[in-house]
Amino acid sequence: MLELLSEHRCFGGSQRFYRHPSAEIGLPMRFSAFVPSRAAQGRVPVLFYLAGLTCTEETFMIKAGAQRFAERHGIMLVAPDTSPRGAGIPGEADSWDFGVGAGFYVDATQAPWAANYRMDSYVTRELFGLATTELPGDAGRAGIFGHSMGGHGALVLALRNRDRYRSVSAFAPIAAPATCPWGHKAFGNYLGPDRDAWEAYDASALMRRSRAPFPGGILVDQGLADGFLAEQLRPEAFEEACRQAGQPLTLRRHEGYDHGYYFISTFIEDHLAFHARALGA
Repeated sequence: MLELLSEHRCFGGSQRFYRHPSAEIGLPMRFSAFVPSRAAQGRVPVLFYLAGLTCTEETFMIKAGAQRFAERHGIMLVAPDTSPRGAGIPGEADSWDFGVGAGFYVDATQAPWAANYRMDSYVTRELFGLATTELPGDAGRAGIFGHSMGGHGALVLALRNRDRYRSVSAFAPIAAPATCPWGHKAFGNYLGPDRDAWEAYDASALMRRSRAPFPGGILVDQGLADGFLAEQLRPEAFEEACRQAGQPLTLRRHEGYDHGYYFISTFIEDHLAFHARALGA
């Protein structure tokens, strides 16, 4: 059952923070939800946000300034934590880019991670179910977006679950994780040495096997002063994969913008408007 930890009036809607026992993770999990005032009249479109490395369920809601635009469009925002917490796995908190705060939105297959690190199933099944049953999200009007590790997660989970998500966008996503150091570390430990298993969670690889999965388009924003751009993010790989797949893509490159929430808050209005159009908000 959901435990409401706190609730705050926000732009006419309600910013909430929840905790619940997770069947998929096997541990308590937290998530945040902004519920617009329009939800008092019935179910509303729901947009899931996946945060990046080291973040929690609070980061986006505190820093992005998204609630103003979610209230305007009547969209519910839902943001999970970025990993299980309290699994007790030796070394899980030793690195900022692996383990705690870095679940990479995969279902781990390798011991000792496989028992609890099931963020794919948590987001796409359990959290989706809670948002569209216990909370007033409309299961037929759901989108997903995210930042960095969460941008990777949003693209991958959307491509793996076309029946669930009608729209997808990303800020500075890890666009080809099977070919970058962050991905090598996470996938090698969570998924093992089989590179085919890695490609099942690589947005560029998945897109190359598709044919225009999102005909309404995908929106990606990338700052050109992002210190992770060249080594870790590789948006050009996703751009080429979309070209091969016939997938409409708007990839906007912004001079002077870095990897953080100043960048995200600058363009968050555009992303909410993009999803509002796709979800009929």
